[in-house]
Amino acid sequence: MSESNTSKVTRWDQHGREHVVQVRRTGVQRTVRCETCGWRISAQFLPWLKAEEHLAQAHQATVDPSVA
Repeated sequence: MSESNTSKVTRWDQHGREHVVQVRRTGVQRTVRCETCGWRISAQFLPWLKAEEHLAQAHQATVDPSVA
């Protein structure tokens, strides 16, 4: 049986709205899914970078809560 782990990338846009992208790992495969718009992609490499790029491009969400 494959082990499944989930993490998330959270960013805020200029209006203070929170946007979250879930990164789910099953074995070596990772599925990246946006909770805001439903965008989804499979990514074996750099899934968190793809999540950050999506948030910046699609939602203009660039404020990182861990830095702010």
